[in-house]
Amino acid sequence: MASLKELKGRINSVKSTQKITKAKQMVAAAKLRKAQSAAEAARPYAGRLAAVMASIAGKVTVSESSPKLLAGTGKDQVHLLVVANSDKGLCGAFNSNIVKAALATARELEGQGKTVLFYLVGRKGRAVIRRAYPKAILAGFDTTTVREPGYAEAEAIADELLALYDDGKFDVAHLFFSRFQSALAQVPTQQQIIPVPAPKAEAAAGAGSSVDYEPDEEEILAALLPRYLRTQLFGALLENAASEQGASMTAMDNATRNAGDLINKLTIQYNRSRQAAITTELIEIIAGAEAL
Repeated sequence: MASLKELKGRINSVKSTQKITKAKQMVAAAKLRKAQSAAEAARPYAGRLAAVMASIAGKVTVSESSPKLLAGTGKDQVHLLVVANSDKGLCGAFNSNIVKAALATARELEGQGKTVLFYLVGRKGRAVIRRAYPKAILAGFDTTTVREPGYAEAEAIADELLALYDDGKFDVAHLFFSRFQSALAQVPTQQQIIPVPAPKAEAAAGAGSSVDYEPDEEEILAALLPRYLRTQLFGALLENAASEQGASMTAMDNATRNAGDLINKLTIQYNRSRQAAITTELIEIIAGAEAL
């Protein structure tokens, strides 16, 4: 049985941890409001841009002369998995859920005889992917010096992906991130970003079909598709930021509650041990007095 001094030390240690988790929870809650607002504000823009692109792409017959971002390379052999993680921990299963989704897709593609490569954004999750696919990491983007994700980071990532695509390093790129729903729910999401998926028939038919474009549609698409890619990456970074703070707030709230429960249990154990020690001392004193 632990001594009174050891129990007191454990109680103080857990109390210190509880203060840290409580402070982390409050910081995450404050950051969540800002990150959630940014993610929600970006969704209408991304949706409208997708509708405009569907309207234009619906008038174009995809051929070898079409923009490469829309037509693709003509092959489907090398798949690049762009995995967006955070650089910090203490956010529950936020990073591991994204990595699990990426690894599951990688195994599925390998089962189909495809070649899988990885492009890693963020520091967390890299160790797991390196252990599973040590020779498949093509490149990555360092976000350790980025306080808040912005359009500049999305643009840099998109430009590097486009350069790798133009060099023939891969045929198809999939983006993995966590879509924010609430502080309690963040959904790991997979999205094909290169080549840009052809619009659905109903979207292409209903998105401004009576509009005439000048210059022609293919020239507009050539300029619009890279912007669309950057917008998708920017939206994913914002969704990830909101999801990270939501997961962190929930995880730290659970940790704070668990610390409180542990403090109560240790306090009861401490009081019982202290009472037992006092009772033993009283029995010894009474026994000694009776002996005299």
